[in-house]
Amino acid sequence: MAIICKQCGEEVDELFSVTVTGRKTKVCEDCLEIIQEQAQIAEESESAIQGMMGFKGKR
Repeated sequence: MAIICKQCGEEVDELFSVTVTGRKTKVCEDCLEIIQEQAQIAEESESAIQGMMGFKGKR
């Protein structure tokens, strides 16, 4: 039985469950790394913008 990554469509040996934009999806290890990097970049950029604007609230 072939296991297909929902993100890239490639056939893989193992899938990992990850939440993307509020929805759980199963992706391969390569796509998982890309998603994690994108989430980290988004978090850092949001933090930088809040710092520039002087945001002092909780998130």
